[in-house]
Amino acid sequence: MMFESTELVRFSAHTGETRWGWHDMMGFGYFGIFGALLMLLFWIAIIAGVVWFIKWLFEQSSGGSRKSALEILDEKYARGEIDDEEYERRKRKLLEG
Repeated sequence: MMFESTELVRFSAHTGETRWGWHDMMGFGYFGIFGALLMLLFWIAIIAGVVWFIKWLFEQSSGGSRKSALEILDEKYARGEIDDEEYERRKRKLLEG
């Protein structure tokens, strides 16, 4: 009986199997839950960085300058698309809200 238990211990030590699982990594190993959370935060940061970079690229390629509503209204008035009364009414609405 004694021989069998020592053989089991020797086999377990040799293969790295302990009562908690294979090696120490199966029981969350050396870092535990802290390591798993760090890995999750790492991947979230990588994905957020890639999304931000792609968004930045699209903004740069679109010309980068957005016109305000008032500038668009001024251009429509200058081209004659709207009359004086319509221009003043829309301008007043834009400046109020």
